[in-house]
This record gives sequence, C-alpha cells and structure tokens, in this order.
Amino acid sequence: MSTGKPCGGGSDFTLPGDPPGGRRAVAVWGIGVCVYFVAVIFRTSLGVAGLDAADRFDVNASALSTFSILQLLVYAGMQIPVGLLVDRLGTKKVLGIGVVLFTAGQLGFAFSPSYGMALASRALLGCGDAMTFISVLRLGTRWFPARRGPLVAQFAGLAGMAGNLVSTLVLARLLHGVGWTAAFAGSALAGVVVLVLLVLFLKDHPEGHAPEPVPHQGSAYVRRQIAASWREPGTRLGLWVHFTTQFPAMVFLLLWGLPFLVEAQGLSRATAGELLTLVVLSNMAVGLVYGQVVARHHEARLPLALGTVGATALLWAATLAWPGAHAPMWLLVALCTVLGACGPASMIGFDFARPANPPERQGTASGITNMGGFVASMTTLFAVGVVLDATGDDYTVAFSSVFVLQALGVSQILRLRSRAARRERERLVASRVSSVHVPV
Repeated sequence: MSTGKPCGGGSDFTLPGDPPGGRRAVAVWGIGVCVYFVAVIFRTSLGVAGLDAADRFDVNASALSTFSILQLLVYAGMQIPVGLLVDRLGTKKVLGIGVVLFTAGQLGFAFSPSYGMALASRALLGCGDAMTFISVLRLGTRWFPARRGPLVAQFAGLAGMAGNLVSTLVLARLLHGVGWTAAFAGSALAGVVVLVLLVLFLKDHPEGHAPEPVPHQGSAYVRRQIAASWREPGTRLGLWVHFTTQFPAMVFLLLWGLPFLVEAQGLSRATAGELLTLVVLSNMAVGLVYGQVVARHHEARLPLALGTVGATALLWAATLAWPGAHAPMWLLVALCTVLGACGPASMIGFDFARPANPPERQGTASGITNMGGFVASMTTLFAVGVVLDATGDDYTVAFSSVFVLQALGVSQILRLRSRAARRERERLVASRVSSVHVPV
C-alpha cells in the first residue's frame, strides 16, 4: 500500500479509490473522536485522584500503581484482539461496545466500596478504552485520503490530550468540590451522550467505499492477520517508536506526576496541577507541528521520534540529578514542556505501520503498534511503585527506570530502521508501477 506520496516528497497525491474526505468525513470522524475524548477523560481521571485514592482505599504506593497497571495491562492485552475485531466487524460496532464498557467502569469506580471493586472497575474501563483509538484511526483511513493519514492521527491524539486537559482542570476541581462519588458518577454521563451520537450518526465508511468482504476462516484468519502484520518491518518499527516515545509522559500524567511534584519537589497541589496542564498544552501544540511536518516530509519521522527521546532523557536526567533538595521551577517547566512532545512523537509509530500494511490489515497493524507505549507505561508504573516502596519514596531512583526502557527502545529502532525504509521504498515503487497517481 502506498502512503499516497513519496517518502521524502512534499507533493500531495491521491490514490485511485481514495475516500473523498470533505465536511461529511469530518463530521462522522468527529463523532469517533468525541468517543476517544471521553475515553481519555476516564482513563486519566486517576492521575488527578491518585492521592485521594490512596486515602480512600488505604493503600501504599505499590497498591496505588496497581490501579493504572491493571488498566494498562487490559488495554495493552486488548490491542491485537481489538485490531482484529475492527478489521472484521467495523468501527461502529467496536466503538459502541467500548463506550458501554468504559462508562460502566467509570460508574463502578465512583461507587466502589473497596479496593478490589475499584480494581475491577478500572479493568473494565481499560477494556472499553482499548477499543477506542484503533477504531478512530480506522475510521480516519476509511473517510479521508491516505495523504491525510499523519494529520488525522495527530488530530486524534490532540483530542485525547484535550480529554486529559479536561480531566486535569475540570475533574480535579469537581473531585475536591463535590466529592469522589459525585465527581466520577457525574463524569460518566459523558459516556451516555457519546453513545447516543454514535448510534444515531456514525457510519463506518462513505457510500461507494465499502471494504471488500474478507471471508472468515476462524483461527486461521486470526493467525494470518497477525503474522502478516508482524512480518512487516514497518509494523515492528512502529511498535518500538510508540514504545520508546509515549511512556514517559503517560506515566507522569496517569499516576506519578502529581505525587512526584508534591512529595519530591515540594510544590502545592495547585502548582503541580498547573505543571500537569502544561504537559497537556505542550502536547496539543507540538501535535499540530509534528502532524504538519510528517505529512509534508516523511523522512522527518525518525529524527523527530529520536529527537524527542533524547530531549526527554536529557531533561529527566537534569531534574533527577539536580544537586539541591528541589529542582528549580524553570527546569520543571522545561521538563513538562518536553514531556508534552512524547504523545505526538508516539503517533509517528502509526506512520511507519500504516504504509507497511494494506487496508484489510490496518486495524491489526495499528493494534500491534499501539501495544508498544502501553506495555512500556505499564512496566514503568510498576517499577516506580515498587522502587518507591523499597527505597522509602526515593523518586530519583524510582524514575531512573525511564532510562532503561528508553535505551531498549532506541536499540530496537536503530536495528529496524534500514529494513523498514527499504521495504517502504519497494512498496512505493510497486504502487507507482501498478497505479496511476493523480496530483491534487
């Protein structure tokens, strides 16, 4: 499959059979984005309630991290099954199931009387959340031309960060204003709203662009989809780019950022909340820039990803190694600004997997890619919690686990980059031979 433009080119091309895009595409895709927006609000709600959850359920750091670890474990484990379901059932059905599950999980978390019930609710939420992003990516490929792929993915990520912003600003205030149960139960109403919109207005594809039916062959179909996607170096490279870039910001926003800033850096909750908000705002701004750059210059994908990893490692090292009791505010601001680039950089992973796979494997390939960052986030969340308990809340040692996973990811990216680039060039040449590209 061609991306619709040369790897290094700046000219736009439209492939024969490409969806037309337009206002209707934006409207339908926007419903899917709204679903993802709400899912991210629910996913990140624990990030502003971590200290409250520790008090409510009377748990230590390791037990607190289990909330997010279990949620991400379910999310990561569901990625390939969800990708297969999206390829098989279509976007609307999978998104509908996801909304029902994550709304039920948020409601359950609101009324959970015990730690065990709360864990089960977060697992249910993670299961529903897992069905959203891949579905939105698939919806974008069905409604927009291929050349819009990088921008569509970045805008989807942007909507997710907007959900994170709502969680940081609105849900945090509700939590301390109306209390735990009212805040979480009230937020669950958003799930009901997007479910109604989805049922009434969302369509899997525009008229005349229905995908070719794929005969189902049971487990053979599943094995074939996974194996064919995994054989592509671009899919594996996408996974490792996602793995290496996403997790530092995810861990910071999802659970450990607020405790680190309050307990290790001596900031007030209000100031810590402002820094978390800065991560989200930076993410939104950088996402717009990265999307435009990658859409015009595909050769910029790897430098952007590796540059983000390097900048993140440098700022974390400077913050953790600062000789004083607390890092200065300017350094914390710089750290949070750079962490904001992690989400947009992780979207670049899909820009490696997308051109490596034909349309009928897009969901499966996206699921494999999307596993990367969440596996890394889950591993780091667990490592930080365990090390904090073992060292008496030494955040410097605990957050040093970030560097281990970054080193692993970079080594795999460097190993796969040449093979993925060669394979992508071969596909581009083949598509030029077999298809007529019409300039826009």
